Order: sequence, then structure tokens, then C-alpha cells
Amino acid sequence: MSSVPVQLTAKDFKSDQEVRWCPGCGDYAILAAMQGFLPELGIPRERTVFVSGIGCSSRFPYYLNTYGMHSIHGRAPAIATGLSVSRPDLSVWVVTGDGDALSIGGNHLIHALRRNVNLKILLFNNRIYGLTKGQYSPTSEVGKITKSTPFGSADAPFNPISLALGAEATFVARTIDSDRKHLQSVLRAAAEHNGSAFVEIYQNCNIFNDGAFDVLKSPDTRDDFVMPLVHGQPITFGKDREWCVVHPPGAFGLEVRRTSEVDETEIVVHDATVAEPAYAFALSRLPGLDLRHTPIGVFRSVDRPTYDEVVVGQVAAAQAKAEGTPEDQLSALLNAGDTWTI
Repeated sequence: MSSVPVQLTAKDFKSDQEVRWCPGCGDYAILAAMQGFLPELGIPRERTVFVSGIGCSSRFPYYLNTYGMHSIHGRAPAIATGLSVSRPDLSVWVVTGDGDALSIGGNHLIHALRRNVNLKILLFNNRIYGLTKGQYSPTSEVGKITKSTPFGSADAPFNPISLALGAEATFVARTIDSDRKHLQSVLRAAAEHNGSAFVEIYQNCNIFNDGAFDVLKSPDTRDDFVMPLVHGQPITFGKDREWCVVHPPGAFGLEVRRTSEVDETEIVVHDATVAEPAYAFALSRLPGLDLRHTPIGVFRSVDRPTYDEVVVGQVAAAQAKAEGTPEDQLSALLNAGDTWTI
């Protein structure tokens, strides 16, 4: 029998399930990009797992010919953590939405990120609850009129990138559903990262929040609104690179200035490997509520021991010290520390 691995294609990752999203939903583009990208990893389908919570995006596992689990609301990171720690040979992905991840699932998300569990977390952000038919979500803008906020939302929205950086996630990025080339480049970088990789994907809900990100996609506005982040390159943007990012002397944070009004040496050169998350956090605070000056790309990518590696190391050390049969070891473990007989 030949041991040469079979070269998989996008078709191999398409399941036999009918894809059931609303026609025109941005999820279709993300799914196609993922199916086209997965063969590059060279990982067998039986070693690839997608875990989702509840929401439109959470139907994702049905449509990929890999292992998967459509779990419970907000708990996908917790379930995926157990899977990743117990099976370090697997490539584990979490697919979630702004409602699923940032509302009921907020605690699970931030703790998975701070622990640096070896997970790839994709957050589809459409700024609305789509599955339950158009209520405002944790990322909806102030004043958003929806079925549950008829007079406009009074809530200040989460910035998912800032949240992930606040939890000190070791890899944080943002991309857009309709830009397949950029989307796949970010997915590729996330897959190569050892540890928690958090990717926010701006995704259009054409039924309940259509056009939420049009200014980032329209040829008339995207050059002045989108700020590409390329490691090792000066942060400039605009049709003729007329805008740039600087760190004003004596000021806290970063600012956008006209390139013609600053010295070339003042322009910030993007470095995703800065150990302290403050730099990446400052980048995440640049966009206004109108999405002007929105950074797109990898904000942060640093190395840190993963939760999985630490736990596996602890288990190996305990096994090395243990004596007797596995049954004896289990009995010693169960009777260790404070125990009571009733």
C-alpha cells in the first residue's frame, strides 16, 4: 500500500448537505474561501474539526466534509478547548458570530484567548442577530434601530479586535468576506500560528443589516476607509497613499495624518510581532463609528507557550512519577489531597 498522501482539493471538503443560508449571504463567500484554502494545509479531513455554537454562521460544520460539531450557544470555545487539549494531533477551528461569541459566549471566548489554547477562532461579524430575525447584537452601532431596539440601541458596541487584544490573544486579525485573496491570506497565517488565533471577518447580512460594510467594499470609498496592515511595511493608505499612521511625540496612541504633511521617518512601520499588545490595541482604536480608517490584516502575532503544551507536559510529568499499574495510579489520584469518608 502506498504511503504517499493524497492531494486533496476544494471539492473534497464539500459535504453532501444543501447549503441553507439566505441567498446573497456573506457566509457563502467565507465557506467557499475556506473550502478552497483547506487543501493547502495538507491535513487529512479526519484530523480537521470545526466546532460552532448557535447562529447563522454556526451551520458551517454541516457544509464541510470534516469532523464537526454544532454545539450550544456561546460554548464552542469551551468544547473546542477540551478537544484540542485531549487530541493535540487535530486541527481545531471554532466558527462563531458576533452574538454567539460576544454575548452569552463572552466569558468562554476571552478565557480561551488568554489561555492561548491552540484554536483558530473565526468570528463572523455582521453587527446583527440574523438567525433570530434582526435584533441588535453586541457589535451593533449606537442608535441602531432594530426589532428589539425600536428607538435605537443605547448600548456602546464591542470592538472585537480590542477585546481579543485585551485578553492578550497571541494572534489577532481582521478581514472581509468579499475579499477572497485577503481572507485566505489571513486564514493561512492563522492556521500557521501555534496558539489561539482570533480572526474577525466582516460579513454582510443582506436580509437584516444589508450594506453594513459597503464603505469598505465600494470602489468609491474603500481606498480611503481601508487601512491595510502589512508586516514590515509603513502604514499608508488611500488611492495615492495620501494617508498614513503616525505616533505623535508626547501623545498616547496613534493618529492618521496626511502623508504629505509628515516626514517619512515619522510613519509607523507595522510590526505584528511587538510583544506588548498596546501597539496593536492602539491600531484597533483608529476606526470611527463610520468605519473610516479601518485596519485590515494581522494586528498581532507573537509566540507564547500554549495551554495544550503546558497541560500535556504536566500529564507526562505526573505519569513519569507515578508507580504501579494504571489502576493504582488512578486510585492514588482520586485519593490524593483532602478526602472525606461519609
